[in-house]
Amino acid sequence: MRELRQVPTPLFQFVQRAAQNAGFERVGVAPANHPEMRELQHFVPWIEAGYAGEMEYLKRRNDGGEYKRRSVDQALPWAKSVIVAAMNYNSSAPKSIDSEGLCNTDRGWISRYAMSPHDYHETVLGALRRVESALLEHLRETGSAEVTSCCYVDTGPVLERVYAKYAGIGWIGKNTCIIDEKLGSWMFLGVIVTSLDFALFSGEGLAVAADRCGSCTRCIEACPTEAIVAPGELNASRCISYFTIEKRGAIPEEMRPKIGGHVFGCDICQDVCPWNRKAPVSANPALQPDPELVHPQLSSLARMDAAEFRRRFRGSPISRSKHSGLLRNVAIAMGNSGNPELIPELKRLSESGDEAVAEHARWAIGRLLSPPENHKDRSIATNE
Repeated sequence: MRELRQVPTPLFQFVQRAAQNAGFERVGVAPANHPEMRELQHFVPWIEAGYAGEMEYLKRRNDGGEYKRRSVDQALPWAKSVIVAAMNYNSSAPKSIDSEGLCNTDRGWISRYAMSPHDYHETVLGALRRVESALLEHLRETGSAEVTSCCYVDTGPVLERVYAKYAGIGWIGKNTCIIDEKLGSWMFLGVIVTSLDFALFSGEGLAVAADRCGSCTRCIEACPTEAIVAPGELNASRCISYFTIEKRGAIPEEMRPKIGGHVFGCDICQDVCPWNRKAPVSANPALQPDPELVHPQLSSLARMDAAEFRRRFRGSPISRSKHSGLLRNVAIAMGNSGNPELIPELKRLSESGDEAVAEHARWAIGRLLSPPENHKDRSIATNE
């Protein structure tokens, strides 16, 4: 598709200023549905291929039996346009591929977006609502008809990345992340769904950023679990982020060695992306990393009880894994560490009343006690 640039109508210019004042680096507008937004049509076969795994919220349907996320107007019939705002969350913390070290160590890895002690949902949603309020006030002052709107940050029936592409925020990379030439892919996306006609924001049609991945396949080659099954197509049920965040109970045994030292999320496909080499660091104080969450000590996480987990991660994305899930993930990371000094901690976890934690701890002990040549499948976030 050719690259288009939105004509900055007065209303679009107003939204741009409001978004900038609220702390967003990028903003654009897309229609709620459009024949050229072909990625929306790919959602149904993606779900039916089983790529969503156990994430049932992605499979919800409306009263007519259609998947709500197929397009936003399936869930919100009044929707006509989607304002997409992007906020940079990159930090100066090392990348997982910079670490020597997720093997033969007592430390694990937490995804970049979850290193901050604050809930990014609240940070982005607060800024998004300031944009929404400014827009609605502006429309009232100009005598516009009543407008319906709502804001979402990862919580609504919206395929944010598709709308971000057609709002001109960036292109969808081969790792399925939105990529901007200057910001890279370290962006939180928030959307304001409105009943305003798309034409009020753009007199030129869709604003689609050119795809600049070229022939690069580093993200595909680097994924330990081969979750990127084709350029731009992710089998989420094989993704390390899915296993460590969304998956409940037991993780398939054949996948455990591939998880490496990751205890919450995974950034490998973003860490190896050339467009992230010079991505700017966010100055937003609410998005700065907690030093204790950068390459955290596994033994410290393993000793965390449920009460401390709730206290420590209240308001953090890490709370989504639940205490049991985090301990399960820690056990796997310990098993992949190659560090026999972690066996006493694993023995304690193997006596847990939570069978998922206990079983993964037993597996990890067996892995640490097995001959090193059996660990050739230990895929981790390194440059190897």
